[in-house]
Amino acid sequence: MGKYQLIATAAMGLEALVAKEVRALGYECEVENGKVIYTGDETAIARSNMWLRTADRVKIKVGEFKAYTFDELFEKTKGLPWEKYLPEDAEFPVTGKSVKSKLFSVSDCQAIVKKAVVDRMKSYYKRDSWFEETGAYFRIEVALLKDVATITLDTSGQGLHKRGYRVDQGEAPLKETLAAALVQLTNWKPDKPFIDPFCGSGTIPIEAAMIGQNIAPGFNREFVSEKWNWIPGKVWDEARTEAEDLANYDQPLDIMGTDIDHRMIKIAQENSFEAGLGDLIQYKQMQVRDITTTKEYGVIIGNPPYGERLGEKNAVEHMYKEMGQAFSKLDTWSIYILTSNEEFEQFYGRPATKKRKLFNGFIRTDLYQFWGKRPPRSIE
Repeated sequence: MGKYQLIATAAMGLEALVAKEVRALGYECEVENGKVIYTGDETAIARSNMWLRTADRVKIKVGEFKAYTFDELFEKTKGLPWEKYLPEDAEFPVTGKSVKSKLFSVSDCQAIVKKAVVDRMKSYYKRDSWFEETGAYFRIEVALLKDVATITLDTSGQGLHKRGYRVDQGEAPLKETLAAALVQLTNWKPDKPFIDPFCGSGTIPIEAAMIGQNIAPGFNREFVSEKWNWIPGKVWDEARTEAEDLANYDQPLDIMGTDIDHRMIKIAQENSFEAGLGDLIQYKQMQVRDITTTKEYGVIIGNPPYGERLGEKNAVEHMYKEMGQAFSKLDTWSIYILTSNEEFEQFYGRPATKKRKLFNGFIRTDLYQFWGKRPPRSIE
């Protein structure tokens, strides 16, 4: 088994959650802006892809160096051990980005990195001609930040938010990774009731159910690095067997998703069945003002409309008021609402216990947290 420096990329504000997940897998890590860095072998690559709920991707850091000129970028990239990763028939496109760096032309940086890798491979494989690139897929990225070039290989393929259960979705679907993060930022436990009053295509209830039964988020999908010749198939088989063994399919769940739109309820049900959770989540078409329950000590997580579009603002603010009135009766419930509306507390009718800044795509939002009463301590 080799040792690799791995990077789990994360949306802004979720780095600490990703780090917690990496540590739970047994790997020590460091946290930086937008990423969590750790060392692991081929098994770590498979397990990270299989289990990380809140990370965007898992990458291998091939090299990192200062590059002020194109010559430097070329020579230092060529100096990296590409033959360790890329077989002779590898397909290896290069993507790039550059922030606050002298080498600001991304297309030039990509072309130079590609040429440097080809030169290294020609010399190693003793070839004069260009490579056919008909084999396994290895996406190389050159990322320049303040003149430091980080060169990585993406092990995930499609982003980790693609769990494989989304048959259909609404207009502004919440990313599965953010939905999982919202659940993990609450005090919810699988034995407590759970409601999502704006369930849309069902992403938050589905992620909650997967967390509740400890189902690995990558269990029903494939990863690009499964085709790499230096990661034995046995490594992936063992990662899937571990996921199967650790899943707790017998854990009963009380999860409900509601939405005003009957079409979204139908889509949410289809997505839940696709995730293998069809019978575990209840869905109902209803307005948020009509939500009542006699159950206690539950958790509500909502991603309501933000009223960003013209003409929607008044209706949304009125709905926030109605939501505040309906939820004020649920004094033992903890309520978590994600919105970009900075006056949310005013319309909702009470100040949040705590706020946490998060990004929903490129929209800066706050997670407003209203903690309910604690359950009484049971007498031994």
